[in-house]
Amino acid sequence: MTGSLTLPMLGLILFCVIAETAREVCFKQSASGNAPLSALAKPVTWLGIVLWVVELFAWTAVLEHVPLTIAFPLMALSYVIIVFAGAVIFKENINLRHATGVFLVTAGVVCVGVTGL
Repeated sequence: MTGSLTLPMLGLILFCVIAETAREVCFKQSASGNAPLSALAKPVTWLGIVLWVVELFAWTAVLEHVPLTIAFPLMALSYVIIVFAGAVIFKENINLRHATGVFLVTAGVVCVGVTGL
């Protein structure tokens, strides 16, 4: 692969990060306090599935143009954003050890992003 990280591809990766975050929030919302089969009856579950499919196509487009060694570490931003979404939306706790891990993932993503540009 001879591709590189261009601004449009970076934008598509960020779209994938946001779609993945939204998908996980949808699945968490639909799973709250219910049996797995009853979650299938909720629209938020199906929204999560639609986001999953859309992200699949966007991610495939990214992988056509950007080396996996650059694209995949940038997707780790979803781990960071999902932690904050859990804290804000679901009032989940973030302790110091958890926050340190999020910081280290972010630092790694920055290192990869800088080398990919």
